[in-house]
Amino acid sequence: MRVFSRLVVTTLPLVPKLIVGKVASRYVAGSTLEEALGTVERLNGDGAMATLDILGEEVRDVDRAQAAVEGYLSLYRAIADRGLDANVSVKPTMLGLKIDAAVFKGHIARLAQAAKKRGNFLRLDMEDRTTTDRTLETYRELHPRFPDIGVVLQAYMRRTLRDIDELPAEGANVRLCKGIYIEPRKDSFKGYETIRLNFLAALEKLLRRGAYVGIATHDEHLVCGALGLIDRLGVDRDRYEFQMLLGVDRTLRRILLDEGHRLRVYVPFGPDWYHYSMRRLRENPEVARHVIRAMLPWNRETS
Repeated sequence: MRVFSRLVVTTLPLVPKLIVGKVASRYVAGSTLEEALGTVERLNGDGAMATLDILGEEVRDVDRAQAAVEGYLSLYRAIADRGLDANVSVKPTMLGLKIDAAVFKGHIARLAQAAKKRGNFLRLDMEDRTTTDRTLETYRELHPRFPDIGVVLQAYMRRTLRDIDELPAEGANVRLCKGIYIEPRKDSFKGYETIRLNFLAALEKLLRRGAYVGIATHDEHLVCGALGLIDRLGVDRDRYEFQMLLGVDRTLRRILLDEGHRLRVYVPFGPDWYHYSMRRLRENPEVARHVIRAMLPWNRETS
């Protein structure tokens, strides 16, 4: 990271919440369910699918984890009532992964049952390396009862190709992304091109195994590589989808949709928008730089 980028990241805690909120409005669908549903309706109108995520993570309190479950149950009802083309993604640590294994699995099973009842889908997001084994274990355990459940693998993790071997033999559904958490080198690849290489290797392995893959990237190099693999392997268009973050590279999103590819947009929302936004800004100092500039008096509009 360049010196200026490091300076920007260390300055972020000083940015007023109002300014962060203005930037966040592009990447977060708001703090309320109604705002999120409106965003999904607009995405559906543009031909894109969506996955909804109530922001929050690292919950250590049983009551808060239970409240999160109730929030997601309400979300499934709202999706059905509005007839939206959307599913649900959840952070395991928001639902009790670090509280108690049995409680966590009970919460996930309850949500998987709700998804099954409504003909929907549940995605278990992947967090840092301390959660990987338990998340994958829960996925493998519940998949026979709830085939409409999926998981996430991160291409920057050295274990990812091995983890693919442990997926269900049939019906696996995987979102493949680069990964964002800061992990030690012994566990993760560090080179930009190395991560790209492993992403495409993992994607090819998943497609050859017959998994349904959510190809989650805004990197056009990887999009190009993915399209090449799809063509070379003769993968039907109902066996994969591209996935992107809300507010990121709408042009590439439009290109893929116009070419007839399925595409899903990650739509985060909820009262915890500030924490999520600060993490996104730390990951992308170039965006954060514009936030800092907006604070400077000589960059403000005058009346």
